[in-house]
Amino acid sequence: MKKLLQSCLLLLMPLGVFASGGIDLESADIDLSDNTSLENGAHLYVQYCLGCHSTKYLRYLNLADDFNLDEQEILNKVAPEGAGIYDKMLTAMNGHDAKRWFGTQPPDLSLIARSRGADWLYSYLKGFYTDPTKPLGVNNVVFPDVGMPNPLWQLQGEQMALYKNTGDQEVITALVLEEDGTMSEDEFDQAVNDIVTFLVYAGEPAQLERRSMGKYVLLFIFIFGVIAYLLKKEYWKDVH
Repeated sequence: MKKLLQSCLLLLMPLGVFASGGIDLESADIDLSDNTSLENGAHLYVQYCLGCHSTKYLRYLNLADDFNLDEQEILNKVAPEGAGIYDKMLTAMNGHDAKRWFGTQPPDLSLIARSRGADWLYSYLKGFYTDPTKPLGVNNVVFPDVGMPNPLWQLQGEQMALYKNTGDQEVITALVLEEDGTMSEDEFDQAVNDIVTFLVYAGEPAQLERRSMGKYVLLFIFIFGVIAYLLKKEYWKDVH
């Protein structure tokens, strides 16, 4: 029983704290009705993430239908060169090479937003910093000892970590930009937010439709409940 309670407490611990220094996660601004954000997020995902990570439950046709875009537009604006509208969003990297280069095959990201949360993803993509002690030269405040490079370093630039000595150990208090990227800070924040919005969509493409149907389902349950109550009163009135 004690072990069960401990496990439940671990599951309920908030993810809003960085393991490396107690810095709160940043909040992502997710709007699944914003097709411009979704399109840009998909475009950036294909450019900077699809080289290693698939989203195998999506086809480019799904994006065209859900983003209200023409099929040719999706192929031109989002899909990699040579992709077809019915192709799945699969990485071109084979598993053998991935294991040889990274030690393991990079995971599919179809459900990453559902398992980690939008705020975690947003903070993770912004949380890379230079760390010469690591094999790849970078680390991450959200995911210490991360096993991948910063995929967005060209856009963001390079960050360095500021530390504070707490007596027992040094903890990260902030990240500061030491080398500019091709985007300004605001532009990069919006780009990361668009990628996270796309990944939230990828985790449940029918989310908006489900929410819009919810009010009608509740209305039906309410009307059915009233009818059932009136029938119950009519049926039992002679008994009472």
